[in-house]
Amino acid sequence: MPKTYNIAVIGGDGTGPEVIAEGLKVLNAASGKFGFKLNLTHFDFGGERYLKSGETLPEGAVDELRKFDAMYLGAIGHPDVKPGILEKGILLRLRFELDQYINLRPVKLYPGIDCPLKDKGPEHIDFVVVRENTEGLYAGAGGVLKKGTPDEVAVQESINTRKGVERCIRYAFEYCKKRNKMNKLTLCGKTNVLTFAFDLWERTFYEVAKEYPGIKPDYAHVDAITMWFVKNPEWFDVIVTDNMFGDIITDLGAMIQGGMGIAAGGNINPEGVSMFEPIGGSAPKYKGKNMINPLAAICAGGMMLEHLGEEKAGRSIEEAVMKVTGKHLKSLAAGQMGLTTTEVGDLVAKFVAT
Repeated sequence: MPKTYNIAVIGGDGTGPEVIAEGLKVLNAASGKFGFKLNLTHFDFGGERYLKSGETLPEGAVDELRKFDAMYLGAIGHPDVKPGILEKGILLRLRFELDQYINLRPVKLYPGIDCPLKDKGPEHIDFVVVRENTEGLYAGAGGVLKKGTPDEVAVQESINTRKGVERCIRYAFEYCKKRNKMNKLTLCGKTNVLTFAFDLWERTFYEVAKEYPGIKPDYAHVDAITMWFVKNPEWFDVIVTDNMFGDIITDLGAMIQGGMGIAAGGNINPEGVSMFEPIGGSAPKYKGKNMINPLAAICAGGMMLEHLGEEKAGRSIEEAVMKVTGKHLKSLAAGQMGLTTTEVGDLVAKFVAT
């Protein structure tokens, strides 16, 4: 009997359902070729549901999602919903309540994609950022005093626990070991200014490093990393960092790999259910026009298969995407690809199946 994976599918808002449709097309091609099955359950969480019902996630939704092997998300963000409501009520709630404590972001330049960096090619840009995903400034600790007055005070606290920091760092060392590329793990921090939080990060990092003699521990301030991403991206293999710094440097990473149209990521709970998604937003202005780039969503599907243990199938999707970017795509930009959304999905699925 072929192995079956139960996947929760959340198309979400804007062009999210369109890119997820192409991702599922590719995933089905992979499952047919590599001999496993995907049991898909679709959920309508997003802006339209919120506008009709006033709820972001219905009662019991999180517990229901715990039962799945993985989650596949399109995009969250609706032009008629105030920013922050859906993001906090769906995305952050799922990350926190499902304890998806790792945000995994590969940054890889594929063949045929224009890089904004002078004289840099695919051989120079191939690293991974491991971002702590449930603590830091995103924990929501703090408050406001005398709001709306000249004496207003706003405090937002960064929460860093030994448990949260250590499990993130251990995941990064294990990932670096498995990746087996440069065998170098860089801690991205700000030890010269954030002396409390990053003292904890730095001490934990070098303590755990003693257990991985085959991995070279490295450190760089976050401001230096942003410079070196641009000047010498080839220096990096795997980077581990906190929630806020990770949020910032992965967007810079997306730009040097060609843009949001190719950037995919995973919200990982190694002991529970994980969620995979394209990094770009819902792009509502392109909704229904069959012109949005689905490659980031397709790559997220490949990441999901690798996470589930179907590594050959996951790699086959990445290889198929590289064939498409190398020879068949004019641009990653919506409406400028030279192909429609569905044609891109068809082409990737064809390469996976053959």
